[in-house]
Amino acid sequence: MPAAVHPFNDPCSLAQPRVVREELAGGGFVLRHPEPLQPFARCIGDGLEHWARTTPEALFLAERDESGGWRRLSYAQVREAVGRIAQSLIDLELPAGQPVVTLSDNSVDAALLALAAMHVGRTTCTVSSAYCRLTKDYGKIRGILDTLAPALVYASDASVYGPAVQAWGGSAPVVFGKGSIDGSQAFSLLLEARETPAVMQGFAAIRPDDHAKYLLTSGSTGLPKVVINTHRMLCANQQMIAQVWPFLARHPLVLLDWLPWSHTFGANHNFNMVLAHGGSLYVDEGRPAPGLVEKTVRNLREVRPNFYFNVPRGFDMLLPYLEGDDTVARDVFERLEGVFYAGAALPQSLWQRLEAVARRVRERPVWFTSAWGSTETSPAATEVHWTLERAGCIGLPLPGVDLKFVPNGGKLEMRVRGPSVFPGYRNAAELTAKAFDDEGYYLIGDAGKLVDAADATQGVAFDGRVAEDFKLMSGTWVSVGTLRLKAVSAMAPHVADAVVTGHDREEIGLLVFPTPQAKALPADQLHSHVQSALRAMAAEGLGSSQTPTRAIVQDEPANADAGEITDKGYINQGAVLARRAAEVAALYAGGDPRVIMA
Repeated sequence: MPAAVHPFNDPCSLAQPRVVREELAGGGFVLRHPEPLQPFARCIGDGLEHWARTTPEALFLAERDESGGWRRLSYAQVREAVGRIAQSLIDLELPAGQPVVTLSDNSVDAALLALAAMHVGRTTCTVSSAYCRLTKDYGKIRGILDTLAPALVYASDASVYGPAVQAWGGSAPVVFGKGSIDGSQAFSLLLEARETPAVMQGFAAIRPDDHAKYLLTSGSTGLPKVVINTHRMLCANQQMIAQVWPFLARHPLVLLDWLPWSHTFGANHNFNMVLAHGGSLYVDEGRPAPGLVEKTVRNLREVRPNFYFNVPRGFDMLLPYLEGDDTVARDVFERLEGVFYAGAALPQSLWQRLEAVARRVRERPVWFTSAWGSTETSPAATEVHWTLERAGCIGLPLPGVDLKFVPNGGKLEMRVRGPSVFPGYRNAAELTAKAFDDEGYYLIGDAGKLVDAADATQGVAFDGRVAEDFKLMSGTWVSVGTLRLKAVSAMAPHVADAVVTGHDREEIGLLVFPTPQAKALPADQLHSHVQSALRAMAAEGLGSSQTPTRAIVQDEPANADAGEITDKGYINQGAVLARRAAEVAALYAGGDPRVIMA
């Protein structure tokens, strides 16, 4: 085991890894934390009320303004704005039971509106901006808005989001931060109301099982499902995390975060963590994409956060800047206590590169951590709260969570139960019924296994999506998630991601997505690098189910507009295979000079 790393150099910053195992008939088992879940807040707004009273001048939210500086709001300023907006929502006499919907990217104004809505018992829903920004076909956003039936629609800029709203043609009030369309009003008008006792009356009436948010699933096929997030779910989840990460109550977080609030990672795990513990959140207008990652680098150097949350693609795009300039790396790592990855499993090669940069520019190690869960679990069901040696471990169940392992197709399918699990999908009783087993466990669809079969306290390892795995013609199962990580690590540092092929074929292939830097290499050099990696994997002699025999380097990057990259920045295996069916066929047809053979 490596020497323990304590965030903030605080020996009491993390709880000890503990777990209870209950054996089940048929080879399954349940893991749970031995410590009971402690009492938690009644509603999301409790955190804002508390910190506005106790640390009113502390920074809560910040974002870049038009001059390039930072617009900063303290807890007291946020609470005042929330009160005004909440009063405006009351004055509008919006229809009951319908959400306040945001269509645009993360911003301080979007946060203020969502907090205000929840403060008076209104449900909020942030829809991925991609449905409006990255397409001129507004069929999907029309369907989403029809399904949500918004009480009010907000977006930051009418010039960007106005066409989608007009294409929808609904009757709900429309609010823009900038610009207008016929019948819309300015966000600034919502700030003109004076708060009355009606706001706190609405706040006092909120109950834990009231709907706080609706979050949409990815919707790669058909319309997204609408996931109900209650105040109980969200508040319980923050208490669960706090019990294994005691540093949250001892050292206020300073985050810089781009992760979209249309997804649970950014909206519930990160934003709610800051709010629950009186931390500060800087909205990062950057993204893990060419032309935007540079903004993230600039912001990281200025903000110098003490924790950094990202997805593997985000770290992959940052690494060339950190590896290439010690001054940049030193600025970024100066105050960094923890690096957290989620959204997809992290290739070990990225872990090692990040560690190497940290060692080069600082003496004290950075703590690497992760978690696992979903939109339906608020999101964290497990969390790492000890020192890891390598990527792959997703932690142990949080207090209050029961994690069941059920044998399924040669793997152990994981299922989740607890107060942080959703009650169901909105207006979809049949889908809800199919989402749970007969004991009330949510069927999340992921597989897992113990890191050490003899010692459960070593944690759980992610073992891929049950539904993504497939059989070769030999009948041998291929573990897609595990093989993808192995292949990306073998082809580091020139390959950002890979999609595994071979369903109902005799051999495994790869669609390889090179890094932006690798595209500048001579084609034969990149070809040789990939071929060497394929041969190295073949030399391990692990059999056809773990050994890709061929690959094609993709000239076109994974396309976010086409759904190949999600808003969280990870690759969508199913969407890539469907869109690039011709590439998959070329892998196996023979005669294509682009095919690299092991």
